[in-house]
Amino acid sequence: MTVTVQNILLSGIVGSTAYGLAHAHSDIDRLGLFAAPTESLHGLHPPKESHVSTAPDRTLHEAAKWCRLALGGNPTVTELVWLPDDLYEVRTPLGEELLDIRTTFLSAHRVRDAYLGYATQQFRKLRSRGDGTFSADVRRRTTKHARHLKRLCDQGYQLYATGTLTVRLDDPDGYHRFGEEVAADPEAALPLLRRVEEAFARTRSVLPERPDETAADAWLRRVRRHFYGAEEKSRAVPRQASLHS
Repeated sequence: MTVTVQNILLSGIVGSTAYGLAHAHSDIDRLGLFAAPTESLHGLHPPKESHVSTAPDRTLHEAAKWCRLALGGNPTVTELVWLPDDLYEVRTPLGEELLDIRTTFLSAHRVRDAYLGYATQQFRKLRSRGDGTFSADVRRRTTKHARHLKRLCDQGYQLYATGTLTVRLDDPDGYHRFGEEVAADPEAALPLLRRVEEAFARTRSVLPERPDETAADAWLRRVRRHFYGAEEKSRAVPRQASLHS
């Protein structure tokens, strides 16, 4: 089944490929955002806010939903606006505007809570799997979760401390080694988690306590104006991509 999604504003390759952690059999994950035609937002039944597909693996969020998630500090959607240039596959003028205001979505306590919260969830999953004596498939998943725990800790602290996010990791081999160590003993992840918690606690963030919702709101209103009567503007804006599910 093919699902057509109109008005994609920004889309790129995320996940392990973007981090530099992919291996030969890794899936390629894509994330993006799209604008629903403005008129469709006024009806009794609002349009779908997210489209998730496999083959290819792609998640697309409607612009307003993406903004809400980003304002909440969601790590997955946040990385979309910090990708290296070569990983963007769709980059429209409105998408460029979003890149220009990406720092306004950030706030100290939401970044801290989101990244540390996700890292803590990963640790709980790891700890629940016991002493490492499990099947090869579970071990692979465990090493992956451990790598992402470390990534969330490192990237979250960087974003909190500096106000910038480096998606492509400097030392991929170190993350793979960490994954193997934690797969053998899940408790090996705890010192890292504690160190990062302490680092957050003693560091004064460069980020404000609240995000600048006025910038997001102004951008979203420009999107709505642009796609009011979108049918007439179809020749001026890239409008569709195919998702297979």
